[in-house]
Amino acid sequence: MSKFIPYAQQWVDEADIRAVVKVLKSDWLTQGPKIAEFEKDVADYTGAKYAVAVSSGTAALHCACLSADIKKGDEVITTPITFAASANSVLYCGAKPVFADIKPDTWNINPKEIERKISSKTRAIIPVDFTGQPADLDEIKKIARKHKLVVIEDAAHAMGAIYKGKKVGGLSDLTILSFHPVKHVTTGEGGMILTNNFHYYQKLLMIRTHGITRRKDLLTKDEGSWYYEMHHLGYNYRLTDFQCALGLNQLKRLNQFLARRRSIVTQYNEAFKKIKEITIPYETSGVNSAWHLYIIRVKSNRREIFEALRRKKIQVNVHYIPVYYHPYYRKLGYKKGICSNAERYYEEAMTLPLFPKMTDSDVDYVIKIVKNVIGLYRK
Repeated sequence: MSKFIPYAQQWVDEADIRAVVKVLKSDWLTQGPKIAEFEKDVADYTGAKYAVAVSSGTAALHCACLSADIKKGDEVITTPITFAASANSVLYCGAKPVFADIKPDTWNINPKEIERKISSKTRAIIPVDFTGQPADLDEIKKIARKHKLVVIEDAAHAMGAIYKGKKVGGLSDLTILSFHPVKHVTTGEGGMILTNNFHYYQKLLMIRTHGITRRKDLLTKDEGSWYYEMHHLGYNYRLTDFQCALGLNQLKRLNQFLARRRSIVTQYNEAFKKIKEITIPYETSGVNSAWHLYIIRVKSNRREIFEALRRKKIQVNVHYIPVYYHPYYRKLGYKKGICSNAERYYEEAMTLPLFPKMTDSDVDYVIKIVKNVIGLYRK
């Protein structure tokens, strides 16, 4: 097989294209009726009371931090095993990210390490549902309530995941989703903030649109039907109507996408569970991962195996480099050694292709080549 297999890929069908074209031919391109429709459908799906669509998952994180009033001098605890945006959103607010180590089995942030990193400056916790598996939300919420902290759940990997019988989305003070092409539902770029808190919801609506409102109950005065006021230093984080049309149509297939992801994971687990050089991912009891990523840990020769798989046209990847390893964070004073489990994980982690459009022959090819390459480096 000469086919190139990416680690992830969107699945846009003809119905998706028709939905987008219909909006492009309408009177609305930016903030039209599809925005509210998409927000409602995602809120209904996840069980959240309120949803605010924005231009990216990163914008969603930034808006969530701003709505929680994170500011200069504050500290926010998060995991180092995440995309940089989880921590960057804290920096955008002038606050300081504090990294807590991960659990060695799930690779999610360790609640005990969160507790250890809390200081008088701590204002929030950003747990990441890494690979699609929800973090220990009950323990994290218990810590947050004890210390009066806000929980901003980064569920960019976890749309459709289930935690103790409930879908991710309405379980934390604020939850963010991403609709990047490699995620479960795509709008091209896009994101969303979910909350059950009406105060956060009102503020989020303003933050995404320059901090401006036209709501009469929020105006300090009323000079006419044209009148509006800026109440916050907001941003232009608006999503478009045609992007939401795509998201709405994708949402119809989310359960199909989730089932296919789980089917591929089952095939991978069965193929790799007895290979001593590989550690397969762990799924906590009582949790249904959304399986955004399938990550194995390779006990030795990770780089050589990685490059050999790439030569075979399997686009393996590594998720993630610990955030504080990046040069920008090193300049801020972060040093290697602060999260030992995360650092050990990074030395061994390798992401295999996982996306709903994968065929069974694609999956079989990945399994065959991984086994062959691992065999070549067997001691």
